[in-house]
Amino acid sequence: MPKYEDLSRSLAAFDQDSTLVAAIEMGSEGWLVGALVPGLKRDPRKKLQPDGPALLRQLRRWCEEAAKAGHPIKRICVAYEAGRDGFWLARWLREQEIEAYVIHPTSIPVSREHRRAKSDRLDLALLLRALLGWLRGEVKHCSMAAIPTVEEEDAKRPLREREALTAEVTRLSNRMQSLLMLHGIRKFKVRQKKAEEKLFELKTACGEPLPPATLAQLRRTFAQLRLAQEQIATIDKERHQRLAAAPEAGVHPMIRTLARVYGVGLMTAESQVREVLYRNLRDRRAVARYVGLTGSPDESGKKRREQGLAKAGNGRVRRSLIQLAWRMLRHQPNCALVKWYRARTADGRRDTRKVMIVALARKLLMAFWELVHNGIVPEGMRLHPVKVVG
Repeated sequence: MPKYEDLSRSLAAFDQDSTLVAAIEMGSEGWLVGALVPGLKRDPRKKLQPDGPALLRQLRRWCEEAAKAGHPIKRICVAYEAGRDGFWLARWLREQEIEAYVIHPTSIPVSREHRRAKSDRLDLALLLRALLGWLRGEVKHCSMAAIPTVEEEDAKRPLREREALTAEVTRLSNRMQSLLMLHGIRKFKVRQKKAEEKLFELKTACGEPLPPATLAQLRRTFAQLRLAQEQIATIDKERHQRLAAAPEAGVHPMIRTLARVYGVGLMTAESQVREVLYRNLRDRRAVARYVGLTGSPDESGKKRREQGLAKAGNGRVRRSLIQLAWRMLRHQPNCALVKWYRARTADGRRDTRKVMIVALARKLLMAFWELVHNGIVPEGMRLHPVKVVG
C-alpha cells in the first residue's frame, strides 16, 4: 500500500526543549524572522535581507545561544507562507538538513474583527502559533503545501505559458475588432488567413480607407498576434517531441493514457496530469478538495444553506475540468457519467444544468484518477484504439 503524506498535521514527536522553531514573514525588501528558542526567556525577532545564507547564519546563532543556556538543539523547524517566493527556500533549507515547511495562507485563522490590527510582527506571531500547533500534531490546525521538485515545477511552465499566450491572442483579437468597429467595420475576421493583407482593402462605413494612424496600430497589433501564435505553435511542437522521444519517462504514460479518451486533447491531458493527477493524494475527497470542487455549507442553528463551490483549490484545473465536462456531453454520449448528467437535467432548466455540470466535472476527475492510476475505464467511455503520442 502506498504511504500518503498527511500535511494537515505533523506525525513526528515534538520535544520543545531541543527544537528550534522559526517562522519567516517574507517581503520584497526583507524578511522578518522570529523563533522560539529553548532556554531563552525572550522570543527573538530579526530583520534580515532576503538571502538564504543570512537566514542560516541567524538560525545557527540561535542554536549556539540555546546550547549556552543548557538546551542543545537537535531539531530545527522553519516555516513560511506560500507566496511569490515559491518553494526555492524550502528546498534549499532541506539541503542544509533543516526541516522546512510552506504553510497554506488560507489555513491560518485570523481575527474576525471589522478593523483588526495587522503588521509584520503580528503576522509573524500568527505563523509561529500555527506552526507550533501543527508540530504538536493538532488536527487541521493549519495545512502545509507539498513542496515540488525543481523538475516538477519546471514541467508546468510550458502549459502555463501557453495559457497566458492564449489569453493574449484573445485580447489582441478583441482590440482589433474594437478598432474596426469604431469605423463601422463589423464582419471582418481578424484571425482569418491573409487578414493583415486585406486591411488595405477595407473601407469604413462612409466608404473611405482606414485612417493612417488606425491602420498603423492594426498592423502592429497583427505583428504581436502573429508572434503569440508562433510561440503557441512552438510550445505544442515541443510537447509532441517530448512525448515521442520518451513515451515511458516520468508521467508520460499517464498523459498518453488520458489522451486516449475521446474528447480529451493532448494539451488537456498533460494539464490534468501535471497539475493534479500526478500528486500522491490521500483519497478521492482529497483530489476534489485540491481542485476546489467541494461544497461550502453555511449552517448555524436552524439556518441551512449551500454557498456553492469552495474555490480554495487549483482554479486553473477547476476551470479546465468544467470546460471538459461540457465537451464530454458531445464526445461521450454513451458514457455512464454523461447519462447520469442527462437524467438529472431532463427538466431542461438552465440553473439545473449549471449546477450539475460541476458535479459531472467532479465525477470526471475521479474517473480520470482511477484511469491513470489503476487502469479502470468508466462504463461506456470510449477510448482511442491506440495510444496517442502526438
